[in-house]
Amino acid sequence: MRIAAYGGLGALGLLVGVAGALVQAGWFPWGLLLALAAAGGLFWGAALATRSRMGAAAAAGGWAVAVLLLTITRPQGDFVFAADAGSYLFLLGGMAIAVVCSTVAPSERPLFAVPEPRPRPGARS
Repeated sequence: MRIAAYGGLGALGLLVGVAGALVQAGWFPWGLLLALAAAGGLFWGAALATRSRMGAAAAAGGWAVAVLLLTITRPQGDFVFAADAGSYLFLLGGMAIAVVCSTVAPSERPLFAVPEPRPRPGARS
């Protein structure tokens, strides 16, 4: 079941990567912000949904595969990413967000855990 979830998150990462690559150049700078927010939401949501760092890594892996394949220039000269600041911000910003979400993903404690208050010494019950 977990492997299927990771595979689905990888496929979702592919879709978000392709959509972000098209949106970030089309509506600069708001498209760039939207694409990075979507990637960050996917990575963090994947980590929370699977309760593991591997969930964020699976989504980030799919995103990275899509984005890196779209950076390749075809023999006809077609390309998706232009050599401008927006493309580099999308590539590097998305990778940074993926690293942060994979690093700080909560894995060993329940979601939104609040620690039990300790009784104070000398307090009456």
